Amino acid sequence: MVAVVHLVDDDELFLRSMTRRLRSHGYLVLAHDSVASFLANRDPHAPGCVLADLQMPKLDGFDLQETLAKSDNPLPVVFVTGKGDIPATVRAMRGGAEDFLTKRVQTPELVDAIERAIARDLKERETRGRQTEARRKISRLSDREIQMLLGIVKGMQNREMAEAYAMSERTVKFHRTQLTRRLDITAAVDLTRLVQDAGITLEELTRMAANARPGPRQA
Repeated sequence: MVAVVHLVDDDELFLRSMTRRLRSHGYLVLAHDSVASFLANRDPHAPGCVLADLQMPKLDGFDLQETLAKSDNPLPVVFVTGKGDIPATVRAMRGGAEDFLTKRVQTPELVDAIERAIARDLKERETRGRQTEARRKISRLSDREIQMLLGIVKGMQNREMAEAYAMSERTVKFHRTQLTRRLDITAAVDLTRLVQDAGITLEELTRMAANARPGPRQA
């Protein structure tokens, strides 16, 4: 899917000139004359970035930045404004803006900011995709398999897991085998990476294992 550069500004002349400027450099550009228009019409699945003015009526650039940050697929924001000061710049950068530029910015600097923003968006989408897939895989595990996963991540031996979860070592081996077959992963380091990709902390995984339904000691 082609990356989209969204322009958000209430200045119609600026929108037209910037659109021509960026299209001449090969970008797919969509112009929006308000934050509300952008939010209503953007395709959340399309990669890209946002070039936004800071001061606009009703919803301003900071409102746009905060709304995007709360969405499932946020886009990096590059502020291109005619009126900026140090406090505004600091606030924008702390909010995750890729850059803060003036409307007199030279084309090479502008293109560099856009390229960085698009590259960041693609990388973050890839990370979110891995997280979604990893969480999907882990969500399909049984209670016992979650316990095995925790034990493996913690580096526990079969004997230790047998004691911790009131089962025999033979049963531990059975559930470990079931776990690796279900995930199609055999190496402990890859199982650990799966948990990391899912964004699940050791504390969270421990709670998941602790909430597993207890059963009688198995021979």
